[in-house]
Amino acid sequence: MSANPRPQDAPAGAVSLPTDEQLVLKVIPLPKDVNGNGDIFGGWVMAQVDLAGAVIAAPVADGRMATVAVNEFIFKQPVRVGDILSFFGKLVRIGRTSITVKIEVYAEHFRAQGKYTKVTEASLTYVAIDDAGKPREVRHPGA
Repeated sequence: MSANPRPQDAPAGAVSLPTDEQLVLKVIPLPKDVNGNGDIFGGWVMAQVDLAGAVIAAPVADGRMATVAVNEFIFKQPVRVGDILSFFGKLVRIGRTSITVKIEVYAEHFRAQGKYTKVTEASLTYVAIDDAGKPREVRHPGA
């Protein structure tokens, strides 16, 4: 289940944080991360999402891994300098050598903390690799 509808007293666009996902990263973008329009570069957000996804995939990979696919990436709202970004994620699928995760990103303005807006959602796939960079089998939980 994703974010819940906003409470009655929350501003338009405000949502509740997911309860079925793990908070894996919090970060504040800086002025060096902006594009010509004054918004945070999409590529910067993508890099942070990749890091957050790796946090979810790492215990399953149990060693080296590589990002092999960005299955979906949706920018819902712009991110501004000083926004506090919270990255929530969960494991979606474990294959023979691959791990797919879902990441959702929520922003709270520095001066309006506690009021969240969903700014990005993504699905990424990682592959466990050996020392030679070749795919290797992953450890399945409970196996």
